[in-house]
Amino acid sequence: MKQMVSHHKYLMNHLADPVEAAAYLNSVAEDGEIQPLLKALRNVVEAQGGIGGLAKKTKLSRTTLYKTLSSKGNPAVITLNTILSVYNIQMRFSSITPEESSHLRQAASSRRHSALYATP
Repeated sequence: MKQMVSHHKYLMNHLADPVEAAAYLNSVAEDGEIQPLLKALRNVVEAQGGIGGLAKKTKLSRTTLYKTLSSKGNPAVITLNTILSVYNIQMRFSSITPEESSHLRQAASSRRHSALYATP
């Protein structure tokens, strides 16, 4: 009989690998929204040992890290780079085709329009 593994446990096992973690973060980052990206980064932090270990390695306080990675966090690029470097991950930029660029602009415009007219 095959043993069932929870989605969370499966995710944590895979995110312990820096290559898997980087692919996961890239996938989430493609949507262009910061909140899902911060949630994904929190998952990577958890899989890699948690906030306590990250605080020791980055010399940032646990409070700062919790705020930075919260759904209302607004981290500076240098803070993200500091966190990611602990896990041997870095942010990169790459060129895209004009078609991809147009698609991204349209998607962003659609999200802004939806946010303006969303009901609370």
